[in-house]
Amino acid sequence: MKIRDWDFNLKIRLGGEFSFNVILWAFFPFLPIYFAESFGKGATGALLVLSQALAVVANLSGGYCADRFGRKKMMIVAASGQALGYGVFALSASSWLPAPGLAFAGFAFASMAGSFYYPASQAMVADVVPEEHRSGVFAVFYTAVNIAVVIGPLIGSAFFLSAPSVVLTVAALFCSALALLLVRFTRETLPQAIADRMHTASKVPWHRAIAAQFRDYRVIIADKTFLLFVIAGVLLSQTFMQLDLLFPVFLKETVPIATVLHIGDWHWQMTGEKLFGLIVSENGLLVALFTVAVTRWLIGFKDRIIFIGGALLYAVGIFMFGQMNTFLGFSAAIIVFTLAELMSAGPQQAFVSRLAPEHVRGQYFAASSLRFTLGRTIAPLSIPLASAIGFSWTFGILAGISIVSAILYNFMFNLYDRANA
Repeated sequence: MKIRDWDFNLKIRLGGEFSFNVILWAFFPFLPIYFAESFGKGATGALLVLSQALAVVANLSGGYCADRFGRKKMMIVAASGQALGYGVFALSASSWLPAPGLAFAGFAFASMAGSFYYPASQAMVADVVPEEHRSGVFAVFYTAVNIAVVIGPLIGSAFFLSAPSVVLTVAALFCSALALLLVRFTRETLPQAIADRMHTASKVPWHRAIAAQFRDYRVIIADKTFLLFVIAGVLLSQTFMQLDLLFPVFLKETVPIATVLHIGDWHWQMTGEKLFGLIVSENGLLVALFTVAVTRWLIGFKDRIIFIGGALLYAVGIFMFGQMNTFLGFSAAIIVFTLAELMSAGPQQAFVSRLAPEHVRGQYFAASSLRFTLGRTIAPLSIPLASAIGFSWTFGILAGISIVSAILYNFMFNLYDRANA
């Protein structure tokens, strides 16, 4: 399905979300370094856990709200909330009002708002795209994000750590612009049958509505195939989320200076912090270049092979990263890491869309996002863990967790195959 054939909603979103993601990735990968300098590694890990625990609650509510109030409305509310959160962060990171605690509160609020955005965004794709084309559409959105990942960290390595308030102010403005684009140019895609059902439910007292919401999630949890999918995804996220958590701290502390290019007597050298920006951009470039090609290549493989293979490649990639100390070594590890990432993007979203009944599609996507929100709640613990047992052991444990994830995916597909036999 070519982009020119897409629903107009998706075209508007693609442009707006790409622009925002460029500026998001100019500061997001550097936040562990920024907060570690203000609070220390141990406190930073605890604070990041707290912010993501709040995001988990928002994520579950976001799926319900996407089905209750509509996809468009929740995306507008979320983008506006992100603008407010990043605005507070920008003010608190400035020389006018240096307040690290308030800066973190702004970041946490923006993270919660973002958790409202993505269940509605993903449900909108499933609303307007036929099932056979969804994997390709998700892959294009993922490619756009990773083009932004190429550009953003290069901007951030040059500007964020020296002028954080400026970059964060631009982020707040981009979120505001995205909200205005959604208001002006998109339409609601919530299926009428779901809207009617939720309208009837709105006449129920609020406490019964909340109880009904949790019953809906209980039904989702009772789907054993889906539950294993989420648990395996939470474990796997402990690996790939270290790209913007443990990796920057590791490079800063273990690579004082690295030679990127050497020609004759000329050397291009970088500190560990700036090298991290280059590594993240390399990851984004590889994803942007090869997402569509790899997605097409994966069509010939069963989902079981794709999911398990991706998890095992993550294990290899993160173990390699912890053993390297040169730019070429880190680049080799990131190539393996990126291939694992490409095997875990579009196919997993398409898998959720196949499992999800239409009337609770938003909630299924919200629950599936627990792979990231709950995963991100736990992932920052790697930072104090590395302080306690060292980087090598920490990377080894993370590789082992990915292998456990691969085993759970195998159990999941055993259940799925029996249910669909």
